[in-house]
Amino acid sequence: MMTDGKDILNLIRHTKQVVLVTHIKPDGDALGSLFGLADVLQAMDKKVFCFLEEEVPQLYRFLPGRQQVETSFAAADGFIRAADGDVLTIALDCGDVKRLGKYGSQFRARHPFMVIDHHRGNNGFGDVNWIEPHRSSTGEMIFDLAETLDVKLSEAAATCLYTAIVTDTGSFRYASTSSHTYRIAARLVECGAQPGQINEKLYDSYPLKRLRLMQQVLTTLQMFAEDRIGVIYVSREMLEQTGASLEDTENFINLPRAVETVQVAVFLKEGKNMISVSLRSRGGCDVSLVAARFGGGGHALASGFRRDGVTLAQVRSQVLRALITQLDS
Repeated sequence: MMTDGKDILNLIRHTKQVVLVTHIKPDGDALGSLFGLADVLQAMDKKVFCFLEEEVPQLYRFLPGRQQVETSFAAADGFIRAADGDVLTIALDCGDVKRLGKYGSQFRARHPFMVIDHHRGNNGFGDVNWIEPHRSSTGEMIFDLAETLDVKLSEAAATCLYTAIVTDTGSFRYASTSSHTYRIAARLVECGAQPGQINEKLYDSYPLKRLRLMQQVLTTLQMFAEDRIGVIYVSREMLEQTGASLEDTENFINLPRAVETVQVAVFLKEGKNMISVSLRSRGGCDVSLVAARFGGGGHALASGFRRDGVTLAQVRSQVLRALITQLDS
């Protein structure tokens, strides 16, 4: 789904102040796209306000531009009011207004409101929408936007967009990785992104508490449906014992997914009065359809949802029934 491309470009070119927002619990694509686009817009002499509901996760604090993040909605509202109508709000990598968090409706009430995203379930909740589900990542789209706007990418922007792409493609392993994705990655390297350093930060710089937590989480692995479904979980007790946080569970979903017989991996995370569920598929099951049954969403191969006021055991039972039905359909 795409609004006339000229409308998108004209809005960006002719608006002097821009507010950038993304989904709660931001991942590499969300943050890389946010900071990458901020750098592009600043190169166009625009004032940019980057809003996150929470602090940047520890894993992504190496990204250039994270220092400009604001977590105060009052500050964002003040920025918008001071712009006196000459302001554009852009939601990045967010498939639904609810995923913007507790201030989502307030941001959406500002006009014009633009959506740039690659989630298939996105219904186009902006005034202006650029949604391309076949894309590997929102970061890939931001690169093309910068090219169209004729903005030369800085090393900082290249680092952010490379991070966005490498994380959302599973290090170029997922089916959404196209020849265009590889060409963009090459261009980002030419612009200064350093894959070795980025990959080291993402995959080889973990605190000891994370490994201790991983050790405990691996003991929870259970197989279901003739070993086609692999399930792991993390409890609040495990977090307390190891001194780790849910941030430290990044990429744990890939542990059960790596089992050769597994078609769908499930990772349940226990929070305060809430269970969050991550789903990953090898391709034989559209997990976005399963996530949608529980009010979530995402991609065919990577989706998730949250449930409040339920136990780990209850959610596991519910999601297993839904997945088995989907696998056997």
